[in-house]
Amino acid sequence: MGLCLEEAFSTLEYLRVERHKCHKLFDIIVLTICAVISLSARMVIHGANLGEPHTKALGGGLFELRLKGVEGIARVFYCTLIDCEIMMLHSYVKKSQKIPINELRIAKNRMNEVKHEH
Repeated sequence: MGLCLEEAFSTLEYLRVERHKCHKLFDIIVLTICAVISLSARMVIHGANLGEPHTKALGGGLFELRLKGVEGIARVFYCTLIDCEIMMLHSYVKKSQKIPINELRIAKNRMNEVKHEH
């Protein structure tokens, strides 16, 4: 039988220290997943573009899901497909004001791949 997520992540050495608190990597991942699920549920009801501060349209069918919490800021690129599916393409931890070119390139390449498959 395999390990549960908490057991798997608890063995990792990396702990994030911020504001004099030590956050376990597992806790950061769980909170990020919960935020994605919460906003994804809103997208099902209200559509893929919730508007700022939750989402931002980047043009060409690419959107950015904007996650902010005590542990930091994360971004998830996504697009919509013809059959009303929302496809999460790529995520990263935000470290600067601008979207890193490499992260954007990965998202655009993945969007092109999934749109050509459908």
